[in-house]
Amino acid sequence: MTGKNQSTRAPRAAGALAGLSIGLVAMPVLGHHSFAMYDQTKTLVLTGVMYQFVAQANHAELHVYLIGPDGKLEKDKDGKLHAYGVEMAGAAAIAEQGITAESMVAGTILSVKVNPLRDGSDFGSKAGNSAIAKCPWKTPPAPGKTCDTVKGSELLGATSF
Repeated sequence: MTGKNQSTRAPRAAGALAGLSIGLVAMPVLGHHSFAMYDQTKTLVLTGVMYQFVAQANHAELHVYLIGPDGKLEKDKDGKLHAYGVEMAGAAAIAEQGITAESMVAGTILSVKVNPLRDGSDFGSKAGNSAIAKCPWKTPPAPGKTCDTVKGSELLGATSF
């Protein structure tokens, strides 16, 4: 069986292999969510005390207890500390910007600009090319101010807050 049958098998096999390869490459892209769930027309400026840093490959997260305009930790309607989460780029990308588990230990006071979730939940995405302003250890900003105003503060991830 040499003739026409064998001559069409190679192109079919190559086509099937190409289709499989494209499918495998596309799968990670399809598994990644868009940022459409965040309202990019709104930017909130938050200051808080970090209680958890999650270094994930897809998106690292900061979890903070918010500090209100009066300089005190905010509480929710149940009297619990007001928690807020911030999604960022992947752990490797932000590590290059100095945002690591070592630089973001529990108790770190920071200010960050976020695009909030459209549904109003207490979670947002770090806004654009803004920095995270990190206060010096145990030195909160004055009431109504952000960490970039504190002497000795550090900007991580960008050159301006």
